Amino acid sequence: MRIASPLVRLTLVVLSLTVVGHGLVAHTAPPPAAVSSPEKFFGFQMGADRKMARWDKMVEYYKLLGTQSRKVKVVEMGPSTMGNPFLLVVISAPANLAKLERLRAINLKLSDPRGLAEAEIRKLVGEGKAVICQSMSLHATEIGGTQMAVELAYDLATRQDEETQRILDNVVFLMVPCFNPDGEIIVSDWYQKTLGTEFEGSAPPVLYHKYAGHDNNRDAFMTNLVESQYMAKILFTDWKPEAYVDHHQMGSYGARIYVPPYADPIRPMADPLVWRELSWYGSHIAYKEEEAGLSGVLNDAEYSGWGHFGFHWVTPFHNIAGMLTEAASARLATPMFIHPDQLQGGVRNLPTYEAQTNFPDPWPGGWWRLRDILERQKTAAWATLDLAARNSETVLWDAYLKAKRQTERGADAKPAAYVIPVPQHDTLTASELASKLLVQGVEVRVADKPFTGSNGVAYAAGSYVVPMAQPKMGLVRYLLGQTSYPDNTYTRDRDGSPIRPYDMATDTMAEFMGVRVDPVDQVPAGEIRKVSAIKCLGRVEKNEVGYLVDGRENEAFRAINLLLDKGVAVRRADKPSAGVRVGDFLVAASVPDALLSSVATETGVGFAALKADPREGVHDLKRLRVAMYQRYWGGNIDEGWTRLLLEQFSFPYTTIMDAEIKKGGLEAKYDVIILPDDSTAMITGERPAAGQGQGQRGGGRPPESYPPEYRSGIGTDGVTALKAFVQNGGTVITLGGAAAFAIERFGLPIRNVVAGRPSKEFFCPGSTLHAKFNTGNPLAYGMPAEGLVTFLGGSPAFEIVPNDFNERYEVIVSYPDRDLLQSGWLIGEEFLAKKAAMVSARVGNGHVVLIGYRTQHRDQTAGTFKLLFNALIR
Repeated sequence: MRIASPLVRLTLVVLSLTVVGHGLVAHTAPPPAAVSSPEKFFGFQMGADRKMARWDKMVEYYKLLGTQSRKVKVVEMGPSTMGNPFLLVVISAPANLAKLERLRAINLKLSDPRGLAEAEIRKLVGEGKAVICQSMSLHATEIGGTQMAVELAYDLATRQDEETQRILDNVVFLMVPCFNPDGEIIVSDWYQKTLGTEFEGSAPPVLYHKYAGHDNNRDAFMTNLVESQYMAKILFTDWKPEAYVDHHQMGSYGARIYVPPYADPIRPMADPLVWRELSWYGSHIAYKEEEAGLSGVLNDAEYSGWGHFGFHWVTPFHNIAGMLTEAASARLATPMFIHPDQLQGGVRNLPTYEAQTNFPDPWPGGWWRLRDILERQKTAAWATLDLAARNSETVLWDAYLKAKRQTERGADAKPAAYVIPVPQHDTLTASELASKLLVQGVEVRVADKPFTGSNGVAYAAGSYVVPMAQPKMGLVRYLLGQTSYPDNTYTRDRDGSPIRPYDMATDTMAEFMGVRVDPVDQVPAGEIRKVSAIKCLGRVEKNEVGYLVDGRENEAFRAINLLLDKGVAVRRADKPSAGVRVGDFLVAASVPDALLSSVATETGVGFAALKADPREGVHDLKRLRVAMYQRYWGGNIDEGWTRLLLEQFSFPYTTIMDAEIKKGGLEAKYDVIILPDDSTAMITGERPAAGQGQGQRGGGRPPESYPPEYRSGIGTDGVTALKAFVQNGGTVITLGGAAAFAIERFGLPIRNVVAGRPSKEFFCPGSTLHAKFNTGNPLAYGMPAEGLVTFLGGSPAFEIVPNDFNERYEVIVSYPDRDLLQSGWLIGEEFLAKKAAMVSARVGNGHVVLIGYRTQHRDQTAGTFKLLFNALIR
């Protein structure tokens, strides 16, 4: 099975803070002599105008703090994506740090109290300490959190007042001082490079995470990034804190800081205590902000309780009070002046920028500085610790209650469990789904013998069972079960227009991954055991005819790529024969056993014995020369995720930028060019249309906001070069919105049937839809006849306009005539019914492949990866 990094190979490792092991380095401290202040160490006050501490210096400071204070323990979780240290800083009283493993064990028992008597629980509550986790600057341009964390750690290590001592005595504080170390360095270096120029305070022109950019907080439930894997260990398996705060920043022209709770609608099926805790913590935070004289504090507004399954939105379903703060941004560390009439509301529960009960003291305008951000964020962080310290036994008891009650709800629920059948269409991806659930701390069981479910279906031994009677039953429900986004007064404007969800309308992991999951009303009886790790080892069935690799499995592509890297010849089946399906891969019997065994062990792919070597209906496989367009303008998130996907499956590729495309002659070096999801304006370099946002497609920033060398666009020369590339036999693949560029600039007789429709007429934000796959076309080899695709707001759907050359266009994926929605929200299915979701167009001697739905979205939609992979081989 694929992995995102060497850190997690689908084996769960317990974090140890008392010994050096498992790749973790703990820095402990002798009794301190003196603790160095941030001002002394860095040479400036944190948050000072035009000053940013760089991550490498902050790491040095934390390690120094760990040697100077017996209240601080610094743990290196491992390297970040680009090799920088990812730190967990544990702060508590020395007596607590001395028994940290015991306190961790207590917390884990309270988070899953099954089998414990109430008397034992009360003893654990009396002995335990509230565990609070807070993370900083997941989004690297939101620099306040990481800069603030240095000062927060110093204050906790040095202050001697009663409030501080109460926090240290009653709380174990797990601080992640920088969630995105690579991004902090990218942003810091860019800021220093532009300091004193007209570009001072601008965002960097590239993604501030190597692969994910701003999307790194969308990875909490799929954990494809190594940073997400570290945080998942802290939050979901190794510690399971009672509360978690993720400190962010937002736009500059509204409230000065948003604090909990979320606004409606909330996502049901979390324990009610969680939502009460968010109000409890949030009220205390807001109170302390007002007490400190900090204006512009907003709560119960703007951010709804039903959001994407990022870390602060998924944690409530882990029975953790998962919270968010959002401070108004400056221009990185550069102050900005804001006129009073520039301040505005216009968000949930703040229609205008005026005083109201959840916003009693509007900020009047003026200079806004990084230091203002730090003061508000530090107050919020401190208030969270203060409330937990004052009420530690209540916090711990409620942790027990949440886990107990959710388990009871799950036991009474229908369905009572979900079964992940093994085998199924892509069995290895089904096992990967089960492994990802283990990373979330979900209980997964496996059947040692065949059984028949309460639905009357017979399941083979090796099938996975996920019971609902467990503390994380709400999480199980949303990751595995069909989900309907609410359509009510909370989700529509007064005129009936739908309000776009915050990112996705569903996060149903199983549907994204194309894995069959069956709800059953009774937990299967018999030999079903709990598993802690899943490792699939492929078998090599030695024979003299040859080997068959199942082309339905995503991992087959990685296995084949590894063989191609070694010069092994591979064939692919175009017709079925004895034991061979269309799309299966064939490998000669002469390949060394050691190589096949190595690939099988690494990927989990099996090499089955061929019954007979097919002489017809097969072709020699060729791996194409692949390039992918990369631009500046803040980078393209979809391009980053696609790079990660290609690397995970061992597809070689080349990154190409504007100059190389404009030069032309692309067919001499490449067979395929991928254009990631983007607008035509961002590809060509034209000024974005007025009102076009940033985010996924990166637009909205005027060209003059970047130095000339970072002003992207292929221009007319690039368009001409791409057209010549296709005419001369190349293939251009467009992902998502990039289809509009190809349709317009290549003059394709294809129409986007949902473009320009008002939202009351057509609306489909982040949903899974039913689709049909044309498995007779090589682009759909290995796919089932029917399945699910992920459709995002802005995704196109296609209609081939009647023309004299209709035979040049082939529909690869299409939507059925009715009942399209599986999970999420869809208004106006009639506009998609029977329309094309993926089209291959023959242009000259080459092809243009338009993929409208999100075939590789965020490296999450494994169910449709093959529709991209097939286009990269021939």
